[in-house]
Amino acid sequence: MIAALGWGALGLLLLALGGETAVKGVSGLAQRWGLSAFRAGLLLMAVATSLPELAVNLRALSQGVPELALGNAVGSSIVNLGLTLGLAALCAPLLVQARLLAPLLLALIGVSALLAVLGLDGRIGAIDGALLLVAFFATMLWMWRRASTETEQVRERIAQAAISRTVLWLNVVRLVLAIFLLGYGARYVLQAAQLLGQAWALTPLMTGLLPVAIATALPEAAAAIVAARRGQADMVLGHVLGSSVFNLTVIVGGMALVAPLALPASFVRLELPAAIALAVVLYPMLRGDLRISRGEGAVLLLAFCGWLALELASS
Repeated sequence: MIAALGWGALGLLLLALGGETAVKGVSGLAQRWGLSAFRAGLLLMAVATSLPELAVNLRALSQGVPELALGNAVGSSIVNLGLTLGLAALCAPLLVQARLLAPLLLALIGVSALLAVLGLDGRIGAIDGALLLVAFFATMLWMWRRASTETEQVRERIAQAAISRTVLWLNVVRLVLAIFLLGYGARYVLQAAQLLGQAWALTPLMTGLLPVAIATALPEAAAAIVAARRGQADMVLGHVLGSSVFNLTVIVGGMALVAPLALPASFVRLELPAAIALAVVLYPMLRGDLRISRGEGAVLLLAFCGWLALELASS
């Protein structure tokens, strides 16, 4: 058990370093190829924070445990909304100014509902996966167009988060190093998670849903707390929503294109409704004063703890 926790901690450290290195490399190359810092920031908001989860899921697929990858993809969305956002708001109230985040939240509710409907027959097939990928690109196009209405202050804040050196060789080295770090990080996290899952008598699906999803969210939660204290609420919420949409569409949809996924009945009864419920609870918080207070952060965190208790009771 102690060895598993040690390998897991090392894996999380490598995933965090790999994710940060990949963000700098992707941002630097995007800006070198003509994308503005603001647009690069939007790209990072939508995709980059999901890279650790993606690395773990690819590793799980390569080892023939797609159930673990599916659990991680869906579980990460719940953890992002409840744990990450709840902790960040508890540490510092989040004052949101970016107009594109409310539509992104609606898109998250929509893709969660779409996944639940597609899974009513107990499987996510290739056509379903293609629909999820189309939903992702439609969401990104919507966000891209909506971004043009942002104030100069918001544009500058998002651009600031994406500033990176644009030297070609440096960013190529960054991406190569990121692949190395993410690959080994995913290897150690998955190794530790499988050992813990066996010790706790968890199925591969529950292993991905609970220990893997929570563990891979911890570095992101720590970064969100730091960003919240710095007043970067737009980036905190943008990363949470963008990562959740990416997990439910690109990761699940991509896996379904490779091979059909069996979707357990519990996902339609509990996990996906939990993701939808957390997103729906969040909507009036943003729709009103565009502020997530400490009290509202506590509500999100309590909702996450309630979901976790239900999962543990039913496992």
